[in-house]
Amino acid sequence: MTPAPDPAAAAPAPTVMVWDVWVRLFHWTLVPAIAAAAATGFLGGALWLRLHIASGVAAAALVLARIVWGFLGTTHARFADFVPRRAEVVAHLRGGAQARHLGHNPLGALMVLAVLAAVPVLGLSGLALLGGTLKSGPLAGLSYGAGALLGAVHEPLAIGHLVLVGLHLAGVAFESRRSRENLARAMLDGLKPARPGDHAARARPGHGLVALILVGALGCGLYAANAGLSARAVPGLPVAVLDPVYQAECAACHMAYHPSLLTAASWTAMMAALADHFGENASLDAATTAQITAWLAAHAAETADTKAAHLLSGGGPDAPFTLTEARFWKHRHAGIPDAVFAGRAVGGRSNCAACHADAARGLFSPFALSLPEETLK
Repeated sequence: MTPAPDPAAAAPAPTVMVWDVWVRLFHWTLVPAIAAAAATGFLGGALWLRLHIASGVAAAALVLARIVWGFLGTTHARFADFVPRRAEVVAHLRGGAQARHLGHNPLGALMVLAVLAAVPVLGLSGLALLGGTLKSGPLAGLSYGAGALLGAVHEPLAIGHLVLVGLHLAGVAFESRRSRENLARAMLDGLKPARPGDHAARARPGHGLVALILVGALGCGLYAANAGLSARAVPGLPVAVLDPVYQAECAACHMAYHPSLLTAASWTAMMAALADHFGENASLDAATTAQITAWLAAHAAETADTKAAHLLSGGGPDAPFTLTEARFWKHRHAGIPDAVFAGRAVGGRSNCAACHADAARGLFSPFALSLPEETLK
């Protein structure tokens, strides 16, 4: 005779809500934000910079909201529930018998804290790089040197952050196997099976309205700060209007290059050798030559604090007057086929204005970059 099934054994294990909807929403919106920032930063060129900035700002905003929820959220969302003590981390690493954490276990908690710390630092270093080198954004008042120095940590930190993501995924897989529970699914529906001996947590209600007001206030404050800082006059910008005599004489044969693209010494030497100007006789009368030389020297690379002034003004060692021989120029244009420069839409490597709408101002911002349609076919 077949024994009757035990109802208790057949009943599904009881579950408990661990991750509230806001924790889950934060987690699954942070994933595409970080993925987009990483893809556009490491694989995308200058044309993807806007998306890179937008995804980075979105990630930083999500992290700020998560920090607020870490103080005002539900039980397992709060820092008080999962920030571990050193002894807890050591015990978890040793794998000894210990109470199961319904929320973040000690190693998972360290990972969360690392992400919450890394994303804002990434955002600030990116803003510093954008402001100091491209003279754009709320930190445009930074010098080129300061922006480049602070921005130097941006890429290594981004690489480190991707390493953290990899460790996080490996940790989720390992802990899911060790604890015999699907941690990824728990972050989708918020539920985990309740088990005897689970780590006791003090139940705390979420204060959603207070958190929403605080996040809104933070957002408004940051928006106002960004608008105020971005509206300030930017020091170190090159002269905005070209001398009409210089423009008339030079633009007759080629684009009038901004004076901040060469040093005063280079301009003076170039103007003194107009009789052999890149194989052409471009001689001018003495008065006009002196006037143009003086204006170029007065607004040369030494007077500007832009990326172009710092990295293009040296030219090449064998061609100090030729921008296209500068190491930075070659690096930035290395992937562009010769046919693009030779095409009718560009007309030569020296025709910067074909792709850079702000070339005449000496800025060369990636926001003003657009490839002519003919080159894209």
